[in-house]
Amino acid sequence: MRCAGHERDKLERLARYVARPALAFERVRYDEGNGHVTLQLKTPWRDGTTHLRMSPLEFMQRLAALVPPARLHLTRFHGVLAPNARLRPLVIPAVPPAPEKTSAGEGGEAAAVVSLPRRASYVPWGKLLRRVFKIDLAHCPCCGGTLRIIAAIMERETIERILNHLKLPAQAPPRTPAFAGGDLLAV
Repeated sequence: MRCAGHERDKLERLARYVARPALAFERVRYDEGNGHVTLQLKTPWRDGTTHLRMSPLEFMQRLAALVPPARLHLTRFHGVLAPNARLRPLVIPAVPPAPEKTSAGEGGEAAAVVSLPRRASYVPWGKLLRRVFKIDLAHCPCCGGTLRIIAAIMERETIERILNHLKLPAQAPPRTPAFAGGDLLAV
């Protein structure tokens, strides 16, 4: 979905869609008396079940099952579009052939130089950070000079000494508690 900057109603609808939780807060209840979580189903099951009652640990296990594993492709192709299908080259868009160039060989005869099809363009990690977060890892923020990696420090004691010398916090900030409920986008 696309929306221009001046289309505030479309932008708000898109933001609400992207920020919505996996479950509606209105359908989840925690009973402090017996310590159970009750989930109201959106539509009743065939057997007439309208609510599920479980322990908090079981509820967290079911929520965790909804999170896909890291580095797993969420789109899977089957049949002709499968990665190793024999007929795949016939149905996917072909890369336009590069013009053949000729060059003079050792004997003076012209030899054809065949170029390989172009791969998808590779975007370095630093450029992606600059695009998304406006963090430029290639240039110094003070003088504009080119930055380069000179060391990768892995020892905890050395890292703490460097951070203490620079008067930066050597310990990570404490974790904040999980969101307690309510509407995130209440206006």
